[in-house]
Amino acid sequence: MSDDKLAAQVLTLSDLIDYQEGSVVSRSLVDKKTGTVTLFAFDERQGLSEHTTPFDALVYLLDGEAEIIISGKAHFLRKGEMIIMPANQPHALKAVKRFKMILIMIRS
Repeated sequence: MSDDKLAAQVLTLSDLIDYQEGSVVSRSLVDKKTGTVTLFAFDERQGLSEHTTPFDALVYLLDGEAEIIISGKAHFLRKGEMIIMPANQPHALKAVKRFKMILIMIRS
């Protein structure tokens, strides 16, 4: 399923999701068998605990600062930077400062 009301429009990604105090907010833009595109907004000190996925995932920061740990190694990203989280490697995310990101996962 996709967010069809967004189709065929010029949009600013960071305007499609808002921060929420003490929370992680997500919004699915594309959800297909072949892959997903999801926006996230992390309030300061919020995060996602360590987990793995069977697919590569690209993270691009739209705003703020994040710590992304992949297989035990910390990576610090700021607005405009990206990283690829490899399939089957444990990873976790934490907001150094509140941040917004787009997560693109290709399944096939």
